[in-house]
Amino acid sequence: MTTKKVGILANETDKIKHSIAGAVAGCVSSIVTCPLDVVKTRLQNQGKIVDYRVPIYQGTGGTLKRIWVEEGIRGLYRGLGPTLYGYLPTWAIYFSAYDYFKAALGAESGQTGHHQWVVHIFAAMGAGATSTIVTNPLWVIKTRFMTQNETTSYMYKNTYHAFKTIYKTEGFRGFYKGLGPSLMGVSHVAVQFPLYEKLKVWLKHPEQDHLSNTSILFASSVSKMAASVATYPHEVVRTRLQNQTAKPFKYNGVLHSVKVIKHEEGWLAFYKGMSTNLLRTVPASALTILTYEILVRRLNASADKGG
Repeated sequence: MTTKKVGILANETDKIKHSIAGAVAGCVSSIVTCPLDVVKTRLQNQGKIVDYRVPIYQGTGGTLKRIWVEEGIRGLYRGLGPTLYGYLPTWAIYFSAYDYFKAALGAESGQTGHHQWVVHIFAAMGAGATSTIVTNPLWVIKTRFMTQNETTSYMYKNTYHAFKTIYKTEGFRGFYKGLGPSLMGVSHVAVQFPLYEKLKVWLKHPEQDHLSNTSILFASSVSKMAASVATYPHEVVRTRLQNQTAKPFKYNGVLHSVKVIKHEEGWLAFYKGMSTNLLRTVPASALTILTYEILVRRLNASADKGG
């Protein structure tokens, strides 16, 4: 076998390893943090109170308690199915695409400094946009599941039923509601992963082959928190758009959503559920990235032993 073929085979093996690691890591974190995801989504979706028959959610603790009392444990795990289905392709696509874009843009060519920093940003944005476009239908279904209760106009039995119902009642476009703010959210990973890469460089000890688990957790937590705070408003807009099922729609696109939300609820409305989101995403991201780094490390070690 030629050196070129060996290199291609090794590259494909690396992509598979990164896909497996990303998918497993995403599933682990989503199972652990699902109740907080449900709370965050309901807080985001709660607009101006005009109908007091609709449950009113107040804060992380109050919302958790209300869901537990009214809906039980199942209420706290609504949307876990489509979340798992979504994370499997999302993280697999994201990590694979991120590595591909980094290589394509020259991050592995030995160049350092400003050029590499820019490469990491564009690689993160390209990977984020790719995974978002492919998996958006599952995130629409996840959002619908997490906000549905006895007062909502829709009640989905399972992921398949949700797919069938949305397609029948809203058409193919229904699966891509909220895609605009989701793509705007690509700026989130453009902040998180370049910052994570930079922190890894700063934290790496010269005499170590790889970062300690503590350093990985610190770097991933700090980068995730900074990105979440900087880009959070798009999540509120996305949730509101994804939950619209019956015409006439209250929100007609991103700009109109921003205008209506600001007028009715003020600027603070764009940060509804942010504290819950930080409680959920910072440890989830840290767990995901730590799991990913450990899995890649072990898969590489196994490949070296096998070779």
